[in-house]
Order: sequence, then C-alpha cells, then structure tokens
Amino acid sequence: MSHSLSLWQWAHLKKQSSGILLAEAVSTRQALEEGVQRQSSMTSEKGPSTGDATLRRRIEPWEFEVFFDPAELRKETCMFYEIKWGTSHKIWRNSSKNTTNHVEVNFIEKFTAERHFCPSISCSITWFLSWSPCWECSKAIREFLSQHPNMTLVIYTARLFQHMDQQNRQGLRDLINSGVTVQIMTVSEYCYCWRNFVNYPPKEETHWPKYQPLLMMLYALELHCIILSLPPCLKISRRCQKQLTFFSLTLQNCHYQTIPPHILLSTGLIQPSVTWR
Repeated sequence: MSHSLSLWQWAHLKKQSSGILLAEAVSTRQALEEGVQRQSSMTSEKGPSTGDATLRRRIEPWEFEVFFDPAELRKETCMFYEIKWGTSHKIWRNSSKNTTNHVEVNFIEKFTAERHFCPSISCSITWFLSWSPCWECSKAIREFLSQHPNMTLVIYTARLFQHMDQQNRQGLRDLINSGVTVQIMTVSEYCYCWRNFVNYPPKEETHWPKYQPLLMMLYALELHCIILSLPPCLKISRRCQKQLTFFSLTLQNCHYQTIPPHILLSTGLIQPSVTWR
C-alpha cells in the first residue's frame, strides 16, 4: 500500500480530479519582501520594555520570519536558548547564529568557556533551533552532556536538517536515546519565541508570523519516522526560479503498520477509510 500527497505552501488546499491535494503557491521571496517592507514602515518604538534586560539580545521580526519559517530552506541556522540553574526562577535568555561553526558547537564552546560548573547544582537548557542538529553536532552534544550528568537539554526545532541523510537520522536517534528531548516547534513554541526573543513592534506581542500548522505536522511526522527507524516519508525540494518550496508525502506499508493511525489522521491528509494492516 502506498499513499502519495503533495502540497505547496501559503495556500488554500483544493481537491484535484487525481485525488492529490495541491496548494496554490505564493512566492516565498515575495512574502519575505513584503515582510521586510512592513518592518521598514514601522516606527522606531519597540514592543518590549526598554528596561527589559534581554532587549539587546533579541532579534528583529523580519529575521524571525526568515529564519524560522518552516517552508523556507535558508541555509543559516538561528538558535534561541534558555538556561536555568537549580531551583532558581531566573532564566538566562540569548540568541545565536552560525559563524564558521554550527550554532550548537558555538553554544557548547561559549558555555564551557564562560560557566563554572558545580556538580551538585542541576542545569536545564532549552534550545529553539531553526534547523535540527546535523549528525556531527548531535555527537558533540552527547559528548558535552556526558561530561555534565546534572544537565538536561530540550530541543525544539522548526525544520529537520537534511533529514534524508542516514547519518543525520541516526544522529537524532542517538541524541534522543541519550535522554535529550527533541520536538518540532508548534504554534505554542513560535508564540513563546516571538514574545521572549523577538524585538516585536508596539502592541504586537501576539502578532507572530502565522506559519502553516500543516507543515509543522509534516515535520513532526517525519521526526516520528526517524525515532522509529522508518524510511523517510517527507520529501522537500525547491524550485529556484519561483522560489517555491515543494513538499511531498509518500507513505509505505511500514509507515501504515508502525505509525499509530491517529498520528497519520492528525495531518488531515489521510482519510479514515484507509485500511491499516
């Protein structure tokens, strides 16, 4: 049994005679240009309080849109991170981007150089990444955590980095098996990041970019396949001339046999009439 579905971003889905769902695409480049124009027309006043200690560590709204759009295949990676020590209610927040190293390696090097660890005090770290770690970064993260047993790490990611690559898939599995929580960002995480890491405009605390929940579901489904050691079901490609990101979903017998039906049905792309064996 196989089931193939296709979609394009920023659209209203419509049924075609072939039974395949397609979306009327809007140029990602056009959408980003419009976003930049909106930002340039805004006043210099900012939403977060001028007394906010994290103000200088926040990124601009247009940067957030470009980096964390699940349909945008931007090469660079952006990281938001939070650090909490012991039972303290204080949370240290900051952001980071790729340099000559990946952001994960930059974080580890910076954290190790600037922090003095007390073995008896626990440390909770949360990352919000625009791309999931590659296999090399996954290995570096595991080595870092193995040296600090009282440290926990939770990773929320907007997209899966080169998820067809078997080394990257195994790297994520090893990371999860070592105790790291890895999840795809949902509406809740996007809203949280907008409020706490973005220099949002006045009166627009809740006006974060409304990305398609369907794309979040597709990435979550693919992450589920990675965790279960299933073959990829999500294919992502780019049509350069029109700057369109193309998503296709193909499910094999092993996907139907292994993935719980409610997870497949939650995408809204699988009909309840499909028979599971």
